[in-house]
Amino acid sequence: MAFDFSIIIDRFGRNSGGSICVNIVDLDALLFEIKARLESRDGFSVATLNLDHLVKLRRDQVFRAAYEEQTYVTADGNPIVWLCKLAGQRVFLTPGSELIHPVAAIAARLNAPVALVGSTDESLSGAASALLKKHPSISIVAKVAPPMRFDATSSDVDAVIAEIKDSGARLCFIALGAPKQELFASIAQSKLPEAGFISVGAGLDFLAETQKRAPLWMQNMALEWLWRLVNNPRRLFLRYTQSFFIFMFAIYKVVSAQKNKRE
Repeated sequence: MAFDFSIIIDRFGRNSGGSICVNIVDLDALLFEIKARLESRDGFSVATLNLDHLVKLRRDQVFRAAYEEQTYVTADGNPIVWLCKLAGQRVFLTPGSELIHPVAAIAARLNAPVALVGSTDESLSGAASALLKKHPSISIVAKVAPPMRFDATSSDVDAVIAEIKDSGARLCFIALGAPKQELFASIAQSKLPEAGFISVGAGLDFLAETQKRAPLWMQNMALEWLWRLVNNPRRLFLRYTQSFFIFMFAIYKVVSAQKNKRE
């Protein structure tokens, strides 16, 4: 049974919303679902849960509402995998940035047009080039880089959605960062019910090599967070401090919940 992260997100023990669970076991399961939905023109959205999201979900009810509307939620970060395992749910690491190439391969095979949204014009152009190099038959029909102060809860969204609709895209990779990308996905999915929206964070920047990802050995040792912190300490120190404390709190809540079940 999927572990409900609401016991961590809800303040003072009050259930202020629906459940938030990792509902996809691994990458293969997600790819199976995405292929089926693209074939049937059944829209969807994908969010990738990590500790920073848990921090934001505790204080932002709009973000939480958007998260509850996501079709699929994966475990993006080893701490989420460990928490699920501690709660008795077996899931595997499925980061947003690692979804792009395998999902793009499906889109290419099914002739499903793709849109890239977020980041910068430079990153989107670089990401598009990288995708075309690896998947020559892919059709990238839109590249939309909203302004820096893009508000995913305002009328700013309408112009972006209109551009995606006019392009005919049926799959959209969103790289706006949390919570903007998940908010955008929930709104866009309701207005474009035949399209799929996948939140990929810095994934397009990694593809374009405008951001450098941690070496593979650090990824394998669950040290990617350290690489990012060392390379951007001013922006990430507070975020990772908050993430550490919510991880400790989450362990306590999961252990307590498991103990209560046994009693």
